[in-house]
Amino acid sequence: MFANSADTRRYPAGHVFFGLGDAGDLMYVLLSGEVEILIRDKIIETVRTGGIFGEMALIDNRERSASARARTDVVAATIDQDQFLYLLRTHPSFSIEVMNVMCERLRLLNEALL
Repeated sequence: MFANSADTRRYPAGHVFFGLGDAGDLMYVLLSGEVEILIRDKIIETVRTGGIFGEMALIDNRERSASARARTDVVAATIDQDQFLYLLRTHPSFSIEVMNVMCERLRLLNEALL
């Protein structure tokens, strides 16, 4: 769905997509590579090809709750707020995938706290 997006960009390993507390205006669909999701320099997840990240800020319009850094060279499609809302309305499978990702991250955080 996103491989031929006009909003596809390349990022080098080490690129910081956003930091904890930053304003959030984009989410990303990872087309290749790996991205680490961190909270206070602790890796809580590694997003791999086909995964998404940055979605929470588009849902609740709040600042970033984590940081994201490219572990490898990355190709990602960017999705802004308007595109995100359009996808939620028109592609139920996209909505379900976003919910699945958020549930998995919540479970990972719960496990880390236990």
